[in-house]
Amino acid sequence: MAQEIERKFMVAGDFRPLIQKTIHIMQGYLSSIPGRTVRIRTAGDKGYITIKGKTEGKGMRRFEWEKEISLSDAEELLQLCEPGIIEKKRHIIKAGKHIFEVDEFFRDNAGLIIAEIELSHEDEAFEKPEWLGKEVTADPRYYNSYLKKFPYSTWEKKDDAELA
Repeated sequence: MAQEIERKFMVAGDFRPLIQKTIHIMQGYLSSIPGRTVRIRTAGDKGYITIKGKTEGKGMRRFEWEKEISLSDAEELLQLCEPGIIEKKRHIIKAGKHIFEVDEFFRDNAGLIIAEIELSHEDEAFEKPEWLGKEVTADPRYYNSYLKKFPYSTWEKKDDAELA
């Protein structure tokens, strides 16, 4: 099975001058059951369906299956999703040998900015840019499936301020 190994961080500095590409993303969930999510996403002019499994190991590894579908199919499937559509801009930034995906959220999650990096194994070393803040990989509040149910706008900001 395909495994995704990903680490997540708060953003604590100015990353904008380093952006190489930006993609507008809309995503919803046909199923957001913990341990088995089914996501529909539009990313620019493409559509995707993704199934993710339970998080394992140090909170950064899980099964992921993704297939590209037509944009029109993805847009139609978004209409069937559970309430709580996620809208964000994904900024692509190269740092050393890796790519960071910096997600800038909108709507009910406006103000939240998270950087993600995919790795080939859990202990893989990577360059940490100065704009990278505290790691939140193991904190389920930063999963998109959680954010759709409990948007960032409803959080106690004192909890989040200490993470940057």
